[in-house]
Amino acid sequence: MLAYEQEYWECYGEWVAGVDEVGRGCLFGDVVAAAVILPRDWVCEEITDSKKLSEKKREALYEHIMEHAVAAEVGSVDAATIDKVNIKQAARIAMKQAVEKLACRPHALLVDAEKVDVDLPQLAIIKGDALSQSIAAASIVAKVTRDRMCLRWDEQFPEYELALHKGYATKKHREALQQYGASPMHRRSFLKGILNEQQQLF
Repeated sequence: MLAYEQEYWECYGEWVAGVDEVGRGCLFGDVVAAAVILPRDWVCEEITDSKKLSEKKREALYEHIMEHAVAAEVGSVDAATIDKVNIKQAARIAMKQAVEKLACRPHALLVDAEKVDVDLPQLAIIKGDALSQSIAAASIVAKVTRDRMCLRWDEQFPEYELALHKGYATKKHREALQQYGASPMHRRSFLKGILNEQQQLF
């Protein structure tokens, strides 16, 4: 999990940030990205792709990462912007936000299958969250951050049960959309075919 980091430490310096996003496939709410710089040669064998971890384990690792990271930040882009620019561009904007908010400017980036619009050396790694500890750490920070946002959104829009499915297109979420229509925080461009034609978005 450190092969890419070791290569980039040697080439560019010790502040190599892993970057990843979560929520790309959700119907509701923001897409969230994180950028994390871990100490050189620091290893935590439990860190892996956030999708492979239980919620309890992600929460514990989030705290561990935030305690040890040289720097860690998040960026987010809301549903209205996602509808305006498309999800791919929105994810890239969130990644850029996260990188630019870091307390120390990274020497280089390792990014999960994307390019960040910043003037830094970077490598896009397919399935990077399973191959790079830094990207995996970013995936955990982004996932926990967005899940916590979903708990707050659930209080605003309890009819959609966002705390349960975190905005993804589960059967319960689709049924709630058909019953209640879309909230102002739903991604309207994602809802074609889910809402009946007679239902109005509000």
